Amino acid sequence: MATALSYADLRKQARQLENEIDLKLVAFSKLGAGIKSPNNGGHSDTVPLLSGEDTFEAMSLEIEQMLNKLTQVNERLSEQPVSGAAMLHTIQRHREILADLSRDFRKTNSQHESRREREDLLRGSNDTFRSDGVNNRRDMYLKESQHIHNSDHLINEQIAIAVETREHLTSQRQTLKKLQTRFNDISNRYPIINSLINRINLRKRRDSIIIGLVVAFCTILMLCYTFS
Repeated sequence: MATALSYADLRKQARQLENEIDLKLVAFSKLGAGIKSPNNGGHSDTVPLLSGEDTFEAMSLEIEQMLNKLTQVNERLSEQPVSGAAMLHTIQRHREILADLSRDFRKTNSQHESRREREDLLRGSNDTFRSDGVNNRRDMYLKESQHIHNSDHLINEQIAIAVETREHLTSQRQTLKKLQTRFNDISNRYPIINSLINRINLRKRRDSIIIGLVVAFCTILMLCYTFS
């Protein structure tokens, strides 16, 4: 039954998933920002942290599954026969929304992970007087890891842009090939037209030469008459 979905059905399903994921991401971001450190305030035995972390992980898995489903819907939309520029723009817009949602999801996950690691580093500083050097190294590793993550994300975006540009250029090239093939077919089908056009061009050039000679001759006669 899934393979029989029409373009309208797929588009409706994509919009529904986009709205649901957007709402989930808002709650997901608030949840990630609200989870506190286990030893915040020094009461590690009384603060129930597992529930917050478990809820965050469960929601992360749910959103990831929804994004995968939306990706599949977008792929099936791309397989639909394009009937015009409006349809092509709509499919492209759904791709952009998917990219934005995926970027927000990764950003929230990254921020939560960085916050948790930072809190772990701060909590570890209370365990020993010699922990300052360790924390500095961990901060350095954390910043380096974040830098690598940001670079990887930027590279993925550039690759996606390059792929879309290549697809667009390929589509234009195919269109030009079709036009060229059509012109060649017309020329081959009606050779008399080509012959007639060539004759007209030759006659135009001949008439231009004759007119030029006549003008030159008349000019010479006028000059001779003037100076005689």
